[in-house]
Amino acid sequence: MLVTTSIGDECLQQITSVSPNIKLTDVSELFHAEQNGELAPKKKLDTMLAEAEVIYGIFFPQNIIIRSPKLRWIQVMLAGVNRLLNDTGMVESPVIMTNVRGMHATHVSEFALMLMLMFVKQAPLCFHLQQKRQWNMFTPTVLHSKTVGIIGLGSIGREVARLAKAFGMKVVATRRSAKQVTRARYADMVLPPEQLPELLSDSDFVVITLPLTPETNKLIGERELRAMKPSAYLINVTRGGVVDEEVLIRALDEHWIAGAGLDVFTTEPLPPDSKLWELPNVILSSHISGMIEDYHIRCTELFCENLRRYLNGKKLLNVIDKKKGY
Repeated sequence: MLVTTSIGDECLQQITSVSPNIKLTDVSELFHAEQNGELAPKKKLDTMLAEAEVIYGIFFPQNIIIRSPKLRWIQVMLAGVNRLLNDTGMVESPVIMTNVRGMHATHVSEFALMLMLMFVKQAPLCFHLQQKRQWNMFTPTVLHSKTVGIIGLGSIGREVARLAKAFGMKVVATRRSAKQVTRARYADMVLPPEQLPELLSDSDFVVITLPLTPETNKLIGERELRAMKPSAYLINVTRGGVVDEEVLIRALDEHWIAGAGLDVFTTEPLPPDSKLWELPNVILSSHISGMIEDYHIRCTELFCENLRRYLNGKKLLNVIDKKKGY
């Protein structure tokens, strides 16, 4: 078994305590050295990958399927697996892939609500006035009675809906599996994906909680952004590629929509020359909505549960449908 991400001694001990039969190797330093173009570590890593049956980490070596002929299972310490699915031969391979789906629901949904609150309470203006030492009175508004449209009613989307209801908001959502308009707990209306334009035109806030898949790549483009109210805000806390970023910049610059709260971007880190840095109607952060202090420990707890299942021949938790991408 190989660990490609530095997770600390406590987590490594958690893994080895599952069974005395586990042979665990931390290859995080070799992986980073390979990323830096060093040849000797790459050769050593190749040797280890050739014998690996299970690999655990956040980021993984390129061509992992080709380099790991004995590989049977990859546990990803993220919810999104789009990068790994793009690796050569990954989708077609019999290798099982699991993620930590559901673990991020609380902190990502709270982050989405924070962004919404920052807009209605005009937090950027507060920061600006504080820096200038100006005492200017202004009138904020409220989330209560406003409509939030949630694109993707998975674990994160459901928690966003629950929190929004606590603020007295109307909740409209799309769900991939919905065949007709229905209701759900915390959602006043659940729409099939083809009724996305209806959600966009009715919402004061549009929150993206979808994974990035071939189906959702650039799902939000010019037609979708023009369908939103000029007073509405877009919130994206999952994957930047779901939005056509160039079109979004135009929409923000030309005020098709009121603003955007963005934790994720098409290219990360966000390039220094991106116009998103300077747009006054944008609140951005560096893809941190899913992070918490004990992240590695919580991921490893889930991995250890799956490891016990794997060793006992039981069904694993959070298995990815590699063709669907989630």
